[in-house]
Amino acid sequence: MSAEAPTPHPKMPRRRSRTVKSNRAQILLFSILTLVLTAAVVLGGRTLLRNSETLVFAVGDTNGPEARFAARLATVLKNNSSRLRLKIVPNGDNAKALSQFDRKEANLAILRTDARIPPRARALAILEHDLLLLISPNGKKIKTIADLKKKKIAVIADGESGAALVRNILELSDTPEATTRVQMAPPGLTFEQLFAAGFGAVIKIAHASQIVKDKSYEQYARRGGFTLNAIESAKAIARKYPATSEETVTTGMLSASPALPAEDVDTIGLEWLLVAQSKLSTTTVGDLARIIYENKAELALSDGFASKIEPAATDKDAFIVAHPGAAEYINDETKSFVERYSDLMYVALAALSIIGTIFAGIYAKITRVAPEKASQLATAILDVGERMEYANSLDALDELQDELEAILRGVVVGLRDGTISSDGLDTFKLGYEFVRDEIGLRREHLKRHAADHAPDDKVVVVKTAQSA
Repeated sequence: MSAEAPTPHPKMPRRRSRTVKSNRAQILLFSILTLVLTAAVVLGGRTLLRNSETLVFAVGDTNGPEARFAARLATVLKNNSSRLRLKIVPNGDNAKALSQFDRKEANLAILRTDARIPPRARALAILEHDLLLLISPNGKKIKTIADLKKKKIAVIADGESGAALVRNILELSDTPEATTRVQMAPPGLTFEQLFAAGFGAVIKIAHASQIVKDKSYEQYARRGGFTLNAIESAKAIARKYPATSEETVTTGMLSASPALPAEDVDTIGLEWLLVAQSKLSTTTVGDLARIIYENKAELALSDGFASKIEPAATDKDAFIVAHPGAAEYINDETKSFVERYSDLMYVALAALSIIGTIFAGIYAKITRVAPEKASQLATAILDVGERMEYANSLDALDELQDELEAILRGVVVGLRDGTISSDGLDTFKLGYEFVRDEIGLRREHLKRHAADHAPDDKVVVVKTAQSA
């Protein structure tokens, strides 16, 4: 009697393969999302720290020294890959530019210290000095301020503000007589022509950089056409009028041969300052100050303006107080990145830690394939047990035995790689042992049944070889 063919039954699903693939997909997706989050944080921090900032620079006439310096500074910032950018806004004159600055419509401006100083102006750098040259006819020395007051004075300057400054220093009242006594020189007249016109003294207000380059003084000196006078009590005047500063015309400054002056001459002067709004951040002004002081040669104009940039006065009693950002750089007190942002960094790291934990939880919740409980696999074992009643041959039992052992191997491997949890392991073990014993009993039953129904010719029930 031949063995009956086993009843077909469904194959058990390959749980381990699907679970491992899902776990690998989870790891890959988690890694990608983590990289994206890291890149976002890095780029966000870089953008925050390096994001370009545009500063409005109010200037006077487009051909004036202020506008040309601003244009040169804009180029230097660009060439140095600075995060700072300039928007240059021209005005009719420098007074209008300062009004724009005073209305807080501009971040930067250039002013001379005798101008109306906006209360929120803070100094970044001294760009230029203007000197007052007191000149009299050859051989007619002016020794005192009292002597000067008796003379008719011509003022050579860029604007009426120069004459007003001289009247203020000489303490002349604002009357028609004072205006006649001190007046602007007609354009184009030489010193000799002014003296011939009845002026007893000429006061020239000019940039120190231009005075050094002006060759006409050497020609005057060779002809012996004028005398350069010291201004009496220059220090006292500078103290009395804070807009002015004590200056010195050094030996040979006007003419090298013959030397003019023959020795240092005391005088007074004015300063041209680059100023910023007081509310402008310390970091921004510090960065701007660093660029200015490290690139002085590139900022000098062809006519000499800003050819000798000097640090702004950082004393608290300075006429225009230095901006804290400029003062930090000038006094070499600039804080490092860690010093400046240490507190912020601690807060940011704590925040990133919390955010990272939240994102990790979200990733795990959304993408993670939860480990399968061992107790859930007991269902597959019971399915094997239920199919035993259809196993009418030893071959069918062997197939079920192999399937049972495959489930066991899958659980062992899953416990090792984390795709299966130990939750319900006792239930699984109990189910496995129960089905295993049932298969053993079923095997013995089939063997006895085969022996009882064996034919007389002793037909041997041969176990068919299981195909590979």
